[in-house]
Amino acid sequence: MTPPRALLFDWDNTLVDGWAAIEAGLNAAFAAFGKPLWSRAEVLANVRLSLRESFPEHFGAEWERARDIFTEAVRASHLAVVRPLAGTPALLKAAAPWPLGVVSNKQGPLLRREAEHLGMAAAFGVLVGAGDAAADKPDAAPLVMALAVLGVAPGRDVWYVGDTALDMQAARAAGCTAVLLGDAAHDGGLAACAPDLAFADGHALARHLAMLDKPAETKDSLRG
Repeated sequence: MTPPRALLFDWDNTLVDGWAAIEAGLNAAFAAFGKPLWSRAEVLANVRLSLRESFPEHFGAEWERARDIFTEAVRASHLAVVRPLAGTPALLKAAAPWPLGVVSNKQGPLLRREAEHLGMAAAFGVLVGAGDAAADKPDAAPLVMALAVLGVAPGRDVWYVGDTALDMQAARAAGCTAVLLGDAAHDGGLAACAPDLAFADGHALARHLAMLDKPAETKDSLRG
């Protein structure tokens, strides 16, 4: 396969584990509205869409109040619990020669605060979260926004790396290659996601990137 011109990544469960804060935020909102709480397995199985897409289904006309409760609870704990996944350091090192960005359905301010806190923000030319573009994933808008900042046109030689079928849908909507990280056991498995490429984890993708030709400008800079 032709090497990519750029790589975009999902955030939660692709590069980091921040599920404890997401679970706490959701359950704070559910509790405030007298709804049943979710287990971690239920959170993993159901959290895909952004708040502006998913909360109206759960909370109706009061979804914005629920959003505020969720956000307050997440802010109280997310920096204490968010961690890079085991393969993330190797993956970002291997991906460094390419233009990189993050496109997440996590609220933009929370996403960027986590990236700064983990010392990962400098690895990316852009971090786009929910609410930053006109629409959120699976719409193509946030991917197109991120690529515009990077100065890269959408195309099959742009890889979008994520862990769910929704991520694969967003990649295809933007005309990019859909790359699955992990086995998507929380989302119906590999067949349900139908990725163009799949890698077991960040280490596997890092090994693959290390074998690919690097962008011409990177090779020119190494020659000095």
